[in-house]
Amino acid sequence: MAKEKDASMVCSFCLKSKDEVEILVSGAKAHICENCVSSAVYIIERETGLSIGSSEEIEEESGNSIKKGKAKKISFTLKPIDIFNKLNEYVIGQKDAKRVLSVAIYNHYKRLNTPTKDDVEIEKSNIVMVGETGTGKTLMAKTIAKLLNVPFAIVDATVFTEAGYVGEDVESILSRLLQAADYDVDAAERGIVFIDEIDKLGRKGGNPSITRDVSGEGVQQAMLKLLEGSEVLVPPQGGRKHPDQKMVKVNTQNILFICGGAFEGIDKVIARRVQTSAIGFKSNSDLDNLKQDELIQYVNTLDLRSFGLIPELLGRLPVVTYLQPLDAEALRLILTEPKNAIIKQYKRIFEQEGVRLYFDDDALDYIVQKAIEFKLGGRGLRSICEVIMIDAMFETPSKKDTDYFVVDLPYVKEKIEKGKLGYLKVA
Repeated sequence: MAKEKDASMVCSFCLKSKDEVEILVSGAKAHICENCVSSAVYIIERETGLSIGSSEEIEEESGNSIKKGKAKKISFTLKPIDIFNKLNEYVIGQKDAKRVLSVAIYNHYKRLNTPTKDDVEIEKSNIVMVGETGTGKTLMAKTIAKLLNVPFAIVDATVFTEAGYVGEDVESILSRLLQAADYDVDAAERGIVFIDEIDKLGRKGGNPSITRDVSGEGVQQAMLKLLEGSEVLVPPQGGRKHPDQKMVKVNTQNILFICGGAFEGIDKVIARRVQTSAIGFKSNSDLDNLKQDELIQYVNTLDLRSFGLIPELLGRLPVVTYLQPLDAEALRLILTEPKNAIIKQYKRIFEQEGVRLYFDDDALDYIVQKAIEFKLGGRGLRSICEVIMIDAMFETPSKKDTDYFVVDLPYVKEKIEKGKLGYLKVA
């Protein structure tokens, strides 16, 4: 039979015995250990904003340490035009989206460093980006992450389900941010989150669902408190595999959320809306001549609502921007111009083998032509290049007498035909 702990030698809060802790402070009818004192100090500082103690961290049972401290001003010298120019080094085109993101990032830092004056509090402007696959949404998010000195997390909305169902809770979004902040709560509360595939949460049909949509509308409703700004209890390790872990309170008031999605078919929704003025005596000749891929520039919250995002969620995403489909000129530049251009990557791979790699202009133009046929955007370029270069990357490391390798048009056509890409038809 297990020996029961002596109540006079046990912490009244965590029930650890005197042998399990270093210090046990005794009161009239209760006792408290040094760990619970640190936890209490942390809670008081968070709730009142006062600096009481000098304890540096609270140890969690999971082995992670949740750090705390006074919120510090963030040193950030980049102006919106500087952020825009940095994005230009990695992302081709998408001028409007880059301008919106540059302003949002700059204002995010400004509001973090600007105290409330005359009861005027600058509210955050969460963003939703609309664009086809391969147009650069995730690339812009990753590029921004390289520029920032605040925690930045990229999450996929498709893994979330409503509480109580198989999948991840929306609170795991903040778990990723905590991990990016090295479990520093104050730093995480000033971070930025990019939520990809937000369009996959759209409910089916324009009317409220009469059945439970646990991975769509239900997730949208669960995200409301995160986007608007509230105190959320977050499991530090994320997921539901650690039910006994202690929750950490995170305030989302100063966390900037950027959402992105392809919204496949939203151009038809936009077309129906902008062409309603052509009925009767009014007609907008500028809109009548629009091509299908140009309609995306007129996207707004009404179109996103028709697509399936609930009004409550859209109200917390006030800024809507778009990414244009990539044309042949943009795809050609993506191959060679950015700092991490696809061709530069292949040249670096061959350079490590002591081989100089060259691409003919005709070969590059043919690759772009095929990418347009497959309608995969920038990702299509990489897929085609992999088919073309796989044999060369397989054979070159074994050849000792090769100093250079030229990829010309006949070679590209031969490899695409061998890879059966020439027989693919896109509907």
